[in-house]
Amino acid sequence: MNADFLLGTIAFATSLIAAIIGFGGGMLLIAILPIFIAPALVIPIHGITQIASNASRAVFSFNYVKWSLLPAFLVGSIAGTLLFGLVLYALPTTFIPLAIGTYLLLNLWHRPFANFIGQFESYYLIGLLQTGLGLIVGATGPLSLSVLTKELTSKDEVVATSAVFMTISHLAKIPVFMMVTQMLWQSLTLILIMVLGSILGSFVGTKLRLKADNTKLIALIKLLLTLLALHMIFAVFK
Repeated sequence: MNADFLLGTIAFATSLIAAIIGFGGGMLLIAILPIFIAPALVIPIHGITQIASNASRAVFSFNYVKWSLLPAFLVGSIAGTLLFGLVLYALPTTFIPLAIGTYLLLNLWHRPFANFIGQFESYYLIGLLQTGLGLIVGATGPLSLSVLTKELTSKDEVVATSAVFMTISHLAKIPVFMMVTQMLWQSLTLILIMVLGSILGSFVGTKLRLKADNTKLIALIKLLLTLLALHMIFAVFK
C-alpha cells in the first residue's frame, strides 16, 4: 500500500509537469514505473493513468482545444491500433523496458531520430504512429507536439490539443491490453490512486502553467529521463 501511495504521488507530480509545459510527464512516468511494477503491467497502467491525466488536462483547458484537427488524428489512431496491436503478441514483455529506455534516449539526444519523428506533418500519420508506437513504447506525446507547435501560436492551444490527442492514443491501448493480461484487475487499488493523483496534478498544473520557469524545469526533466532510461536498459541485461 505504501508503494501504491508513492506511485500516486509520482502520478500527481508527472501530471503536474505535463499540465505546465505540455510534455515530459508521461515520459517520466513510463521511465519510473518499471522500477516498481512488473514489465507486463507497465504500459497498461501507464495508459490508464495517462487517460486520466490528459483527459482532465483537456477538460481544464477545454476552450483552447483545436477540435478541427481531431478527425484526421482519430482515423490515424484507429489504423495504428490495428497495425501495431498485432506486434504485441510477438514481443516478450521482459524486453519492454529496453524498448522504452532506447526510445527515450533517442528522442532526447539523437537529433536524426528526433528530426525523423518530427517530419510527419500529416495528422493521419501522426495519429497512426503516435497511437501505434504507443502500444509498444508507451509515451509518444512529443510526436504530435512537434507538429502542433509549428501550427498553433498559443501555448494553451498546444497543451490542450495535445492532451486530447494523447487521450485518444491511450484509450486505444486499453482493449489490446485487456486481452494480453488479466493482472490489471489485481492492481485496481494502485490504478485508482494513480488516476486520482493524475487528475489533481492536471488541475494544479493548469493553474500554474503561466507562472512556471519552463526552461529550468525542462532541463531537469531531460536529466531525470536520461538517468532513468539508462537504468531501464541496464536492468534488462542483469
